[in-house]
Amino acid sequence: MKKFLGYILSPIAISAFFLLLCIFHPIQWMCYNWGGYKAHKRSVDILNFFLLHTAYLIFDPVTFINKQSLPAGRPVIFIANHQSLFDIPPLIYYLRKYHVKFISKVELTKGVPSISYNLRVGGGANIDRKDPRQSITELVKFAGRMKDNNWSAAIFPEGTRSKDGSVKPFQSAGVATLLKKCPNALLVPVAIKDSWKMSRYGFYPLNTLTPMSWTVLEPLEPNGRPADELVQEVEDRIRASIG
Repeated sequence: MKKFLGYILSPIAISAFFLLLCIFHPIQWMCYNWGGYKAHKRSVDILNFFLLHTAYLIFDPVTFINKQSLPAGRPVIFIANHQSLFDIPPLIYYLRKYHVKFISKVELTKGVPSISYNLRVGGGANIDRKDPRQSITELVKFAGRMKDNNWSAAIFPEGTRSKDGSVKPFQSAGVATLLKKCPNALLVPVAIKDSWKMSRYGFYPLNTLTPMSWTVLEPLEPNGRPADELVQEVEDRIRASIG
């Protein structure tokens, strides 16, 4: 039944998602060039509000739970498991007050309306996985921007999406690089549950009637601890949260 309904509703949701990207591409350009960072960020926040609500077109409700009192005026590294491309819009919108930036593949900076433009001008890190030197340099520059502007980072340390919801081992290299330049950053785990089910059949049809959740877990103070130890603790907390 869910898959059958997906054949009917997926074209509506996919079209709405892509249409929003196309509409907001020139809006982002105008905001960035005429209004600067603040106006551009506002346009990105609004875009992602609408993007996350396209899930409701296929009756996939989104629940974002944040009961943590996270500090303002301090860099935060949000560390999440990764289940689908849809993981990102709720993180951008619901964590908007923390100025979250993403570490992305450099390939995504071209060819995708709105998304590519935001990655180029939004202040995140765009890394070339085939060039370790470039990746490290880009992460160091990004960590400097985090420190100077009290921005936050969102990182998916599994390295790739999980197709069945199981949590893959976390890699600590990215977090370690950020902490070297920004040692006072607070580490905050985010447990993403069941977003993989939306795309369990691939790009089409999208699955329907599937609740998805994002839960912000208790933060960790680095306190000079090794990055691999910290990341392992984050991984353990996320595994325990999603069961």
